[in-house]
Amino acid sequence: MPSGRLEIPALPILIPLGVVLMAVAVVVLRRQGALTAGRLGAAWFAGWYAVAVLGATMLPLLIAWGPRAGDPEYFRILPIPIVTMRPDDFVLNIAMTLPLAAVLLVVAGVRERDRAVLIGFLLSLTIELTQLFLLLFLHSNRWADSNDLIANTLGAWLGWLLLRRLLRVPAVARAADRWTLARHPEPLTRS
Repeated sequence: MPSGRLEIPALPILIPLGVVLMAVAVVVLRRQGALTAGRLGAAWFAGWYAVAVLGATMLPLLIAWGPRAGDPEYFRILPIPIVTMRPDDFVLNIAMTLPLAAVLLVVAGVRERDRAVLIGFLLSLTIELTQLFLLLFLHSNRWADSNDLIANTLGAWLGWLLLRRLLRVPAVARAADRWTLARHPEPLTRS
């Protein structure tokens, strides 16, 4: 079996991806007859948020395979929460998922706390499992950390709480109603 090594850089992937998502948003909103500045801004924010999460969790990525790849770096797998916590990473992982509830509201119309937190948990679980498999099978330079799963889920919950507070401000709720890409029978505002 041949050996190989590949380094996937961040910016040459992320910047074109973000630009493509911006263009797709314009096309989709125009076809739906829903193209407004607010909705376009919301779609662009959601797209760049997704790009930022991808960049923070997966890129740059160094992978290796074959006999010369060596053994996986098992020290990068942190299955025991709290004991192995790196406080700076924990705080950054909370911050990464704070905007998730707002993105879920404007893109998919998710309003319920349990759904927002579950999606945050499942997103984080998917990221951590992907990082684990990349580490085990392609000797990647990523970490698989149970603390990240806790922090991301906590961030999704805190983001939902913050969004609920912000939506109590009538101007914010009206803007969210206008910018939401998913339609609901009842608006966020009562006015």
